Amino acid sequence: MAKVEIFTAGCPVCDQGVQLVREVAGEGHEVIVHYLRQDERAAERASSYGVRTVPAVVVNGSLLGCCQNTGPRREDLRAALT
Repeated sequence: MAKVEIFTAGCPVCDQGVQLVREVAGEGHEVIVHYLRQDERAAERASSYGVRTVPAVVVNGSLLGCCQNTGPRREDLRAALT
């Protein structure tokens, strides 16, 4: 089981990213959604991972490469969860 964290600003684009992560992760992985606008600690956590854009996905403590400049991609999520 992987620990999947997604950082979001709560916008429609981020909502699509959250939906994608939940779909790909399914029930077999722990998915935690961090709302940056609502939780100061979430912003600190995002900063510690090097998050600069949202939505951003961290799997088992590592920021996905696709999330360093763009949003999450289905193929990168699948690769990280296998």
